[in-house]
Amino acid sequence: MKRRRICSLPKNRSFGPTGLLGKEIAIITMTLDEYEAIRLIDLDGMSQEACAESMGVARTTAQAIYNSARVKLAECLINGHELRIEGGEYILCQGEKLGCSCNHCHKKRSILQIKNGDD
Repeated sequence: MKRRRICSLPKNRSFGPTGLLGKEIAIITMTLDEYEAIRLIDLDGMSQEACAESMGVARTTAQAIYNSARVKLAECLINGHELRIEGGEYILCQGEKLGCSCNHCHKKRSILQIKNGDD
């Protein structure tokens, strides 16, 4: 399986319902590449084609990753399951070193340059 490029790791890796003391909660695991597809398409507003390019996969692969992630999100929201984000076949983006042109990496680099005084 080809490793998918992701631009950052999630700040939070576990989400779940609250107020269910003593009740067994099912856990759904979303891979980091599924998380990245949701971030790129739903949050950043990318097309599936642009998402695929950013992740270094075919458009049909990006579509399959995205569809799988949406099913997992729906399971958690509708059925009150815990969501954990971990694993998958991925490579963490190194920005321009890998030819990345995503806004996320550019934003990170700009913030780091300002902090380091590299204007």
